[in-house]
Amino acid sequence: MHAQKADFSKFGKTFQEKLCELMLKDRPFCDQIMEVLDIDFLELRHLRVFVRKVVEYKSKYKIHPSRDAMVSILRAELDEEDGATQKTTRDFFVRVMSSDENPEDEEYIKHTALDFCRKQKLKEAMIKSARLIQNASFDEISSIVNDALKLGADNNFGYDYIEDFEERFKVKTRDPISTGWPHVDEICRGGLGKSELGVVIAPTGSGKSMALVHLGVQALLQGRTVVHYTLELASTTIAVRYDSCITHIPLSETTKFKEDIYERIKDIKGKLIIKEYPTKSASPKTIRNHLEKLHQRNIKPSMIIVDYGDLLKPAVILKERRHDLETIYEDLRAIAQEHGCPLWTASQTNRSGLNAEVVTMEAISEAFNKCFVADFIFTISRTIDDKRTDTGRLFVAKNRNGPDGIVYPITMRTSNVHIEVHRPLDEAPATTRISAKDYKEELAQKYKKYTKKGAQNG
Repeated sequence: MHAQKADFSKFGKTFQEKLCELMLKDRPFCDQIMEVLDIDFLELRHLRVFVRKVVEYKSKYKIHPSRDAMVSILRAELDEEDGATQKTTRDFFVRVMSSDENPEDEEYIKHTALDFCRKQKLKEAMIKSARLIQNASFDEISSIVNDALKLGADNNFGYDYIEDFEERFKVKTRDPISTGWPHVDEICRGGLGKSELGVVIAPTGSGKSMALVHLGVQALLQGRTVVHYTLELASTTIAVRYDSCITHIPLSETTKFKEDIYERIKDIKGKLIIKEYPTKSASPKTIRNHLEKLHQRNIKPSMIIVDYGDLLKPAVILKERRHDLETIYEDLRAIAQEHGCPLWTASQTNRSGLNAEVVTMEAISEAFNKCFVADFIFTISRTIDDKRTDTGRLFVAKNRNGPDGIVYPITMRTSNVHIEVHRPLDEAPATTRISAKDYKEELAQKYKKYTKKGAQNG
């Protein structure tokens, strides 16, 4: 009785094609699986030809093949193959390169392929050991098995300056999602991009949650999937704010215009998921678990909103609150990176921000260090007079993708969640940037209503 041939046939054609695609696009994974992969595991001839060319190039030139290199190889080095194989191999390469993204289920494919190949290598080692058990030493047999176990282990030691040469010349897309404010988009290259963390800072009652809803609406209207976590307000309250922001119907009037609201939102291409957690009951791990459940339902966020980060509980409670907050914001940044999408959250100021004409990062509550991991930070300040006249100021406190230290006057109508950002106060171009020292002196002179404490800090 012949042993069944070991190959990938039971996983199907699509699995094998995605595996070969990952071998070309992901150099560390390719290096890892090459240690255990037998090309004959691939069921289809054109895939075996494709992978063999990748492996031969890497062995000869000690570098992963670029897209242009593969184009040349597949044009000039397939003469030994029949016409049908040449065509299917080239057609496969064209399909692979038509998308810059890796397959959606790449982690499953990597894990499954590596597990299968490593088991085959271990099986070979065990068969060889069984033959040697009578005559070879224990150490020799143990070495054979241990060497097999090491093959295919994670060997990604980081970015290799030479071997990953091509990687740094690939076009990286931030895929920013607009803030809906042209003047702000102008200085942050179109909005908040993939894996970036944005923070809204404001005193209590100044519109942090309103600003987060506005940002969510912009993504929703662009056809994106928004996952909005609320830790302070009910999910239905947040939903009504989205209704008002989209339709401009005042919050107090939404019940009267129920049918009109539905007619205006029913054709929106984006998707909105609002998840409510009681204050201090959810941690970043809770959010991770919920996002994983959404992934299982094929719901993948384009933007994540956490209203707001200060109300999360840390995974591990530390001695000081400021350390807890630092770890929370670090975890939020990690979530944005894991899901490859922007994440917006908010933070409350301390008392010095209540009467300030312009709120700077010095007024951030509890832990200033949580600002370090953010990519974009803006503050909202509204005095009592501002609230009466629906005005205020938006201050760009940090911007990794452009200038900061800019104050914009805003119109904010909380009655229908309307926020409009106008040109900078000094009428200067948005690209103007001044030193922190000069800016503080300018603020001290420009805003006479600062409190004594605020003037000293600002």
